[in-house]
Amino acid sequence: MTVEVDDVEDESGLDNESARASIHPGPDDVQRRGFLERLWDAMKLDADLYEEVEHDPSSLIQAAGVVALAALASSIGFLGVLGPSALLSGLVSAFVSWLVWTTVVWIVGVKAFGYTSDFEELLRTLGFVAAPQILYLLLVVRSGLWQSAVALVVIVMTVIAFVRATRHALDIDNTRALGVGALCVVLHLLLGATFLAIARLT
Repeated sequence: MTVEVDDVEDESGLDNESARASIHPGPDDVQRRGFLERLWDAMKLDADLYEEVEHDPSSLIQAAGVVALAALASSIGFLGVLGPSALLSGLVSAFVSWLVWTTVVWIVGVKAFGYTSDFEELLRTLGFVAAPQILYLLLVVRSGLWQSAVALVVIVMTVIAFVRATRHALDIDNTRALGVGALCVVLHLLLGATFLAIARLT
């Protein structure tokens, strides 16, 4: 007797289509939560958040909100060093950096290595990576030791967030996510050096 594969249920009672959907849910299956709730999860470096926003197209606005909030917090924290002009320039720089890093990860992870993702998914997940930078607001306390500690914590948290976001967006393990991250840093530095050299020539 011939048995159709699509009609066979797995041990959990889900058919093949349902099992696939449980691993990679579609937009209609994703839990949609408020901005503050997702922001808090991003601050806690909750790995499940990145999987959630990857499959939720509506979270792009929230990701932009995280980038903007982190930029404003950073600008306020560095206000005593950079001056009031840092508020606007910091905001513009944050959004440009978000787009640049997303493009670099997309080139390395998707185009070079063929991992599964698209630009918008990366844009959403990497937007939430900026959340730890909100802690730069604590730099308003003018103490050298305190500011160094805050900067160190933010850097470590951002690296962890980047690895987790990249892992979920590209559907890879931590080791490959670290490798992609390292290559992205190299490519980012090369691009920066190239633009700087062109600027000097002109």
